[in-house]
Amino acid sequence: MENNSAATFKPRDLDEVPSVDALLVGLGTGPFVRDSLTAPVGRNDSWAGTTVGGRKVFVKHLIGPAADVQARMRRLLSFECFAEGLPTAALRGPAFLGADEEAALVAYDLVEDARSGAELMIEESFGPELAERVGQAIGLLHEAPVGDSDALDRSWPPHPPEGFLQGLPLPVFESLSFAELQGWRLMQSDDALTRAIGELRAREREAPRVPSHCDLRVDQFLVRGADFLVTDWEEFRLADPARDVGAFAGEWLHRSVLDIVTTRGDSVFQDIELTHETVLSRGVEKMQRLLPLVTAFWRGYRQSRPVVDGQLATRATAYAGWHLLDRLMAGASRTSRLSGIERAAAGIGRAALINPERFVTTLGFTDPVAAHGVAA
Repeated sequence: MENNSAATFKPRDLDEVPSVDALLVGLGTGPFVRDSLTAPVGRNDSWAGTTVGGRKVFVKHLIGPAADVQARMRRLLSFECFAEGLPTAALRGPAFLGADEEAALVAYDLVEDARSGAELMIEESFGPELAERVGQAIGLLHEAPVGDSDALDRSWPPHPPEGFLQGLPLPVFESLSFAELQGWRLMQSDDALTRAIGELRAREREAPRVPSHCDLRVDQFLVRGADFLVTDWEEFRLADPARDVGAFAGEWLHRSVLDIVTTRGDSVFQDIELTHETVLSRGVEKMQRLLPLVTAFWRGYRQSRPVVDGQLATRATAYAGWHLLDRLMAGASRTSRLSGIERAAAGIGRAALINPERFVTTLGFTDPVAAHGVAA
């Protein structure tokens, strides 16, 4: 994340990566002042600090298999070029300074005094007004004209991974935790779920394709006052707009499930046994409290995109369901067994994937525009 308000740890020694300072010198900022450095937590190596020229800078080193790093770098750079023509209010990232493609390095202005959307979500200060502005911004991104640009990635996003639902490649199998293996086993043995994911991928291939973030999570939002930016554009490409819409809804659906075992939003403390019936009833209560944020988001989105394809909300609901399963697997990578609440989240995600038409209205995707005669 291009932000120093998140949890940080000791950065990798720059003597091991001389290309970082070489990039900054080439950009005219001068090298980093070593004792100013911190490293935000993330899957990539990163450095945040002040250069000898006095500029606050964030540098990220993409890591992973060479082909994957090259593809992520191409998509990231294609977004920076594309963003130059976006409306001011469209979804965008921190100010881009430059890159070293060979070394897989990218540099940005450091966003100071910003808070992540995840922080705001947890403390319940991510309100409807912000959600509506986010919807407007994503809608403007999706509406942005592509023209005849060949720079934008047109490959299909890898998730949900249909192949993994049939069987895991041996290198993947050997790298997974026991909880992840549990999660994949549950999905692979669920014929209705695997059919639903196949149907979603088929509908995706028939859907309009627009400029999309394709990996949207609230922890990527950097919020400063009324302004916000979004980081991590490495999956940017032309894709089904339902992916971004569903991911935002899925974040709040996931939060509402996690809150089943907390007192957040309860008027009084409830010392109760979490039976199956209690989980269902509390789940409904928590969703009713948080999902108005999805309604506000959708309202803003439709203000920017009054005309959308008729199945967008249904596909977005299915992607919100997949988002819960994806978050299940992300959490499973850090533990040895799936918890009961994680299984509950997976069950809700499964239901939304298998029968998304039933959950469109529940999630808040009611159409505020069609009622006024505008095509939907």
